[in-house]
Amino acid sequence: MKPAVGLIGLGLMGKPMGANLLKAGFPLTVWNRTRAKTEDLARQGAKVAGSPREAAASSDVLLTIVSDPPALEEILWGASGALEGLRRGSIYIDSSTVAPSLARRIAKACAERGVEFLDAPVTGGTWGAEKGELVFMVGGSAETLKHVEPVLGAMGKRWFHLGPHGAGQTVKLAMNMILALQVDALAEALALVTSAGVAPERLVEVMQSSMARSPLLDIKAPMILARNYAPSFPLRLMHKDLGLALDLANQLGVPLPATAVAREIYNAVKGSAKEDLDYAAVARFWQKA
Repeated sequence: MKPAVGLIGLGLMGKPMGANLLKAGFPLTVWNRTRAKTEDLARQGAKVAGSPREAAASSDVLLTIVSDPPALEEILWGASGALEGLRRGSIYIDSSTVAPSLARRIAKACAERGVEFLDAPVTGGTWGAEKGELVFMVGGSAETLKHVEPVLGAMGKRWFHLGPHGAGQTVKLAMNMILALQVDALAEALALVTSAGVAPERLVEVMQSSMARSPLLDIKAPMILARNYAPSFPLRLMHKDLGLALDLANQLGVPLPATAVAREIYNAVKGSAKEDLDYAAVARFWQKA
């Protein structure tokens, strides 16, 4: 019999993750701050909880994926918070992107309640979430991870056990630094060739046939060339993740000069935007100029 799964957070990633859990036959209970976002999954067979605590109480495995640390803290420790609902012997997985220190604080709170915890942020974007091809970066017990592999397998194609609590979040922040810098560098390079009178598409063609080749090009280069920035990974979340990476670096005494500069560019675009944009919209910094 498959474990009952609770899912809190039905945004761009959470909603398709929930749909894949239902397709795989897991009993699913969902909660979202905006209740209207639960309706599609309810039609597909999910139960809708009245609070995070209720979602946790009904679950053998609870999964959260929300936008930022304050949102996660509110869901866990706020009124009708999920932590109070978690049953002894259950497993809690957080797939949000937050500070490693917060992951360790959650692990401690779970241990006090006899609950196993994994920090397991994801990469793969909305297309990966829809196809069930996410990659999970996991911190916590390898034995606990083994228990939830069938749940992760309904949503993802691969998972990596990276070390103790917080290790998953650390690697996720490093990953997002690389992605943010790649897109920032691509936008700069496109601005350079365009200003020199060369069609930007020609640079992309050459990159696709060279050492500069990256799967990221397949997704982000067309968005930049078309100036179509419908969010798959919102710029506001990438900006948040760069800030978390810089905070961690400050704690560790590691200089991240390229990341610090990139965050200022993302900050400028975020500050001038009136709508929710994909992080490829960092190119607007040069397109406006």
